[in-house]
Amino acid sequence: MRKWLLGGLGLLLLCCGGGVAAITWIFARPPLDQRVDFTRPLRVPPLAASSVDGEGRRVFELRAQPGDSDLGHGSTRTWGYNGAYLGPTLWAKRGERVVVNVRNTLAEPTTVHWHGMHLPAKVDGGPHRPIPAGGSFQAAWTIDQPAATLWYHPHPGERTETQVYRGLAGMFIVDDDEPAQRALPHDYGVDDVPVMVQDKDFDGAQLGMSSRFGGDIGVLGDEILVNGTPGPYLDVRSELVRLRLLNASTARVYNFALADNRPFALVGTDGGLLDRPYMTSHVRLSVGERAEIVVALKPGERVTLRSVRSLGSGLQSKFNGGQDSFDVLQLRAAASLAPATLPQTLVATPRLDPGRAAQTRTFQLKGRDINGHGMDMGRVDAVIVKDTIEVWNVSNGHDTPHSFHIHDVQFQVLSVSGAAPPPELGGWKDTIFLEPRQQYSIIARFADYADPTTAYMFHCHVLKHEDEGMMGQFVIVEKGDTPRLRHG
Repeated sequence: MRKWLLGGLGLLLLCCGGGVAAITWIFARPPLDQRVDFTRPLRVPPLAASSVDGEGRRVFELRAQPGDSDLGHGSTRTWGYNGAYLGPTLWAKRGERVVVNVRNTLAEPTTVHWHGMHLPAKVDGGPHRPIPAGGSFQAAWTIDQPAATLWYHPHPGERTETQVYRGLAGMFIVDDDEPAQRALPHDYGVDDVPVMVQDKDFDGAQLGMSSRFGGDIGVLGDEILVNGTPGPYLDVRSELVRLRLLNASTARVYNFALADNRPFALVGTDGGLLDRPYMTSHVRLSVGERAEIVVALKPGERVTLRSVRSLGSGLQSKFNGGQDSFDVLQLRAAASLAPATLPQTLVATPRLDPGRAAQTRTFQLKGRDINGHGMDMGRVDAVIVKDTIEVWNVSNGHDTPHSFHIHDVQFQVLSVSGAAPPPELGGWKDTIFLEPRQQYSIIARFADYADPTTAYMFHCHVLKHEDEGMMGQFVIVEKGDTPRLRHG
């Protein structure tokens, strides 16, 4: 076996019987360390307009459409909701009944999945009910979960990576009346700011999807956009600013930190606020994960949010860009700042008891399979009785990182390879990074919605892996009932 390095890429030649049996490109470029000039004000997605219908329901309108955007390279062809790129932020309160009318003006089918939302399977937005080109779909449900930073994005069969990469994504913020929500910064776009982070690979002015840096895991771009803004800065007028971080990339894992290594407060994860602020100097987010952090600033200073190199080394950590570093967002504090205080307690998290679990299941992700199977829309991988608790032991069976997401529920992490979870995994989660060769024990309650005809999904949220079949599905039924799947 001999190896040559060509332009930062390794060309692996496997020789057999004096001849070359196979030629494979492997990922061996130097780590990126991208520094940028912060020249553009951060674009804050507008709050989506809504109306209240005769039944008292809050109604939103979303239109998936093509467009042209300035992403730093001239005119770039993109997709978005109600605009050229990304979508507006939907905002609703716990207890509200909401309706979202989705219209597809793209030239191909799509769906809209409400990532992190607890809702009926028929409106969950998985691949079972595609919205055809020119078609429409109505999703209606009651918001019944704590305040949290959620998001929406396509989830069609085999096209999720492409559609999200082109720009179809937006935030859905759930609010409630917990005092902690009012005690934290909560003025949207001012001291409470969405930060949707994506990496892009440009081919001239257009978005490329060559996978030239990602390969097996998908596209790993060499430029960062925040809310679609290259080189963004945010003017801050308060001593505390709340950043709702979302990894809206398709493959890359970020390790967010401040450039001067100062600590910040982690106050929330995927499904809502923590029991109390957790002071830390970094937070890692795999694809689809969210974190709410609060950063303290002094008058006149400038602080840079970066994604820094992850701990560890070797080829496996490079699969997801873990050896790269990027400037993400500059915070620019005004000369005079409004006073603000971080609350010491937030929202108590009721702990689910594994002793009350009706079922314990095991899922291993390996290759593009879960438990040795690729996705089959006609197969039910788990039948779950409504209003029961289950423990799932989810493991990564090889050296490629994965990101595991369960639709409909928020779960709690019981252990990581037998050890107690770290504080950043102490709250509600719907997506979790699966490090190679590690096992994560999680617990969830499958409540409220039973439908024997429609499945929910669980899958790797690395979107290339998802598109290639690394998904399974579960059906929630009333006790004694059985699945009877229907599609379309």
